[in-house]
Amino acid sequence: MSYELIAILMFSTMMLMLLTGQRVFGAIGFVAVIAALFLWGDRGGYDLGFAAAMKLMKWYPLLTLPMFIFMGYVLAESKIADDLYKMFHVWMGGLNGGLAIGTIGLMVLISAMNGLSVAGMAIGATIALPELLKRGYDKRMVTGVIQAGSSLGILVPPSVVLVLYAMIARQPVGQLWLAGILPGLMMATMFILYIVIRCRINPALGPALPKEERDVPMAEKLRLLQAGLLPLGIFAAMMVPFVNGWTSLVESSAIGALTAFAAAVLKGRMTREVFETSVRSTLGITCMFMWIILAALAFGAVFDGLGAVRAIEDLFTERLGLNPWVILILMQLSFILMGTFLDDTAMLVIVAPLYVPLVGELGFDLIWYGVLYTITTQIAYMTPPFGYNLFLMRAMAPPEISLRDIYGSILPFVLVMTLALVIIMTFPQIALWLPDYIYNK
Repeated sequence: MSYELIAILMFSTMMLMLLTGQRVFGAIGFVAVIAALFLWGDRGGYDLGFAAAMKLMKWYPLLTLPMFIFMGYVLAESKIADDLYKMFHVWMGGLNGGLAIGTIGLMVLISAMNGLSVAGMAIGATIALPELLKRGYDKRMVTGVIQAGSSLGILVPPSVVLVLYAMIARQPVGQLWLAGILPGLMMATMFILYIVIRCRINPALGPALPKEERDVPMAEKLRLLQAGLLPLGIFAAMMVPFVNGWTSLVESSAIGALTAFAAAVLKGRMTREVFETSVRSTLGITCMFMWIILAALAFGAVFDGLGAVRAIEDLFTERLGLNPWVILILMQLSFILMGTFLDDTAMLVIVAPLYVPLVGELGFDLIWYGVLYTITTQIAYMTPPFGYNLFLMRAMAPPEISLRDIYGSILPFVLVMTLALVIIMTFPQIALWLPDYIYNK
């Protein structure tokens, strides 16, 4: 049996297992080990999984994963995110669409707290959505705002998904996080501009708060501003030492987790229930990511042994004569297709052994490609008819918001995100300038 046929068989078996509802790490790991046993016998198959486990255990930056997840859960479970929304409510409520703009700001700060898009959507749907609907905002627009804002969670550091990409692509986590900052802020700004323009054309989409609700004493406004900016202070305490080279990435993640814990204690919100929920959730998500990384490493090792990357590169460039940019665009389109039934982590793990080395062989920067990947998978998440985020939003939204409303709400934001993706593909320095500047100082 040819190596090309073995590679096709591996992918088809894995996709079949995923479609039958098997766990991602189980399907990928099973296919990798069975293929290794078939190719290299008992010893090779057993050594494959063991070597992948050892590589995972020796990867020091992986320690950042539980630290950042714990930090995000502490800030979310202790209701510090509620203070953020109250701050935006008071300071932005006088503008048409002001609360929707504040919701985007909330999502940016939540992204800096947690690094998971699901966490941003959960907080937005439970805190912001009921308030926006109560204030007379158009239900389609605000549903789209929350879904689009949550997409920033895997782009703005500390992005957990970029940690996973760093492990699989063997790229520095710190550079990937820095590469995500400017594109993430650029996308947030583009969302805000869209809201401002829509609400200026049609103020009924996002009416300003009545004057009596905005008539808050300045002392109260400043108190809310101080409380709402607390997550920014935590983020600064964590990132400033790292950017200046005073601490390593792992040390900075520990600072972030300890600072968040201390903030919750000082505000009197660190109850036994909050602590237990945060620890249990951190353990569950960390273990899930570790199993996924382990399976991905094993799967990638088989592909390295098969030489599949070189064969596919020859197919695209030599036999079909495709330009490297055409190949890159086809990769991005495949993410859109896979996003109809897979989440971002599964998409990365399935295609990383093939795509990431191929991107390097084609001469593209793998840090830049990591940013393209995160944006594309979020577009895939929100693209009808089967985007993962669409059904997640339906599960969290109140009954008056139908699935048709959710579908209609996201299309303008998908177009904005696609424009952002094209801009970053055209001007790679938007992503690469900051890591180049920090690491070359």
